[in-house]
Amino acid sequence: RLELMKDLMPNAGVIGYLLNPAHQKSEIEAKSVVAAANALGIDVRILNAKSESELETVFSDLQGMRIGALVVSGEPFFDSQRDKIVGLAAKYAVLTIYAWREYVLAGGLMSYGTDLPESYRQAAIYAGRILKGEKPVNLPVVQPTKFHMAVNSKTAKSLGIEVPSKLLGLANEVIE
Repeated sequence: RLELMKDLMPNAGVIGYLLNPAHQKSEIEAKSVVAAANALGIDVRILNAKSESELETVFSDLQGMRIGALVVSGEPFFDSQRDKIVGLAAKYAVLTIYAWREYVLAGGLMSYGTDLPESYRQAAIYAGRILKGEKPVNLPVVQPTKFHMAVNSKTAKSLGIEVPSKLLGLANEVIE
């Protein structure tokens, strides 16, 4: 998502990365985000929010931090606040990329992440194998192999940007 945001906004001085510090994997994610940003030559700033009021504060402070774009971590609290986060991004005119297409359907700019229906299908296959008697310890670990990218061109227009044709070509779904 960092790389896609860089492709969308190559001149963004700093890209923010919104994390929930209360999420158990946030520290690991922060380290991998910083490593990826360094490899891409991106100046990234980790922003933390674990409550609705902290979300408000993060968005209201973005301009003062000179953050040109925002990547939102794909985690449960943020997903439960999807409409609020999309609304704040619109209110503060922040170019934002999310983990799942549902944010784009709600009016968000862009998403890239695992294809959730495919992940659910894989989980159902595992459950079926276990119900048929296979031991979970004997089942292989399966990594996601199908990803989905969505772009909301209406949101892009409202933000006054044109999504490069390269990104539109990569998108599985462009919402008009």
